[in-house]
Amino acid sequence: MPDTSISLLDRITQQPDAEAWNQLAELYTLVLRSWLRRYDVLAPADVDDLVQDVLLTVSKELPRFQHSGRPGAFRAWLKSILVNRLRHFWRSRQNRAVAVGGSDFLDLLKQLHDEGTPVSQLWDEEHDRQLIRRLLEIVEPRFAPPTWQAFRLQVLEGLPAETVASELKMPLHSVYAAKSRVLQAMRALAEKLVI
Repeated sequence: MPDTSISLLDRITQQPDAEAWNQLAELYTLVLRSWLRRYDVLAPADVDDLVQDVLLTVSKELPRFQHSGRPGAFRAWLKSILVNRLRHFWRSRQNRAVAVGGSDFLDLLKQLHDEGTPVSQLWDEEHDRQLIRRLLEIVEPRFAPPTWQAFRLQVLEGLPAETVASELKMPLHSVYAAKSRVLQAMRALAEKLVI
């Protein structure tokens, strides 16, 4: 039987272990915290509470999550949990002396929930950006510094391979190979971590 790559979500739902959950929580804590800090209506303590609330909901609901097979299905599901937890947060504070955010906050939630709005698209972009950043952090130590530099200069800084080869005094084929090897490692890791 061939060795099959088990996604992080599959590991958590089928063979729960603390390491898998910690990986998921680490990845998505960054995404959620970054997203929530964008808005002035939330105090830092509220951001922390909401992140924990969303992750708690994810841990409870994940066994019932049915992946549609389309890219971004988990991201969309996570966003819907975030919207629902934010609505609950807003309602729980609505009766206090100082309501948080008012109608602007409700409008933001509506936009976040609607797939076609710029706010929702910004969520998708931020999600992907945070996960790519985390993948880069995980993959970088696996490569020798010259390989990583060749990749970074080509992919992250957009320099032509010929320029990178000249700058690093590497054969051109080594520069192409560095880019290919790092991208391959990132794809393999993404398949295991991100759905």
